[in-house]
Amino acid sequence: MRITVLTVPDCRNAPVVEERITHALDGRDARVEFVEVTDEEQAAQLEMTGSPTILIDGVDPFALQGARPSISCRLFRGSDGRVDGAPSVAELRSALRTADSEGESECLPVDTVGRDGRGRLAPVDGGLRDVQQAVLRHFATTGGAPEAADLEPQAAAHGRTATDVLADLAAEDFLTRDEHGRIRAAYPFSAVPTAHRVQLADGIEVRAMCAIDALGIPDMLGTDAVITSTDPVTGETITVTSTGGHLTWRPSSAVVYLGQRSCAGPAADVACGALNFFAGPRTARRWAARHPDFTGKTISQDRAEALGRSTFASLPADSEPV
Repeated sequence: MRITVLTVPDCRNAPVVEERITHALDGRDARVEFVEVTDEEQAAQLEMTGSPTILIDGVDPFALQGARPSISCRLFRGSDGRVDGAPSVAELRSALRTADSEGESECLPVDTVGRDGRGRLAPVDGGLRDVQQAVLRHFATTGGAPEAADLEPQAAAHGRTATDVLADLAAEDFLTRDEHGRIRAAYPFSAVPTAHRVQLADGIEVRAMCAIDALGIPDMLGTDAVITSTDPVTGETITVTSTGGHLTWRPSSAVVYLGQRSCAGPAADVACGALNFFAGPRTARRWAARHPDFTGKTISQDRAEALGRSTFASLPADSEPV
């Protein structure tokens, strides 16, 4: 969990907020950071509606409808009607519980726990893993999908045809195919254009199925990379630079919306269209309001990075790295 407190310099309520957050956390693991905001433009970018503004995983749980970005002093009205310069410990604990319950209700087909702990790593039986690894290597070295003919040696080693193995991989949602049987995607890579471009250190550019897939690619391949995407609402460019395993986001307010249509079905159909980068929580909420067929939540950069790593770090086979 990431807690960000936006304040103006020398805000007299900043120490009060810090003390109450410490009490509310009661020793639980969370990353708490204080960010000083010095002008209205920065306040608008970070969606600060007065000092202090508290964001839990990028979302203001105390936001008031219609509140505008501001560097003025912010007041909080408690459930008892009293006005204070910071939420009470009880109110902070309630906000933390709500954030926890939303996280626990996440239901993603990007399954890092199921499949006997393999996540997106295909089983060895029937040549599925060997062919999957060959597909991933082809994407990583060429930027595109292989043809079935390119995969015949791996399939033949198991007494099968590439077409048959690809059909099994598609049935198990390790990849997707078009109406002609050609590979359209092999998570995390897409063979067709998407909003999520990943420039690898060796110059190869690949496309990712979604924001989480894009974030998982550098760690999966063990390489530096530059991820470029766009906010679906404003068209603003979002860049995530991975250097030595450390990710730098621009703009710094960028978040990921984690959503899907249902908890069943191929990830490409039920989730990938809703796993997007946004310049900030506000545009993510606007997008969600316009797409009621998707349900989900805005997650912080830390949470998005962790999901990408946990989902795809295990994909390279032990015997032959991608």
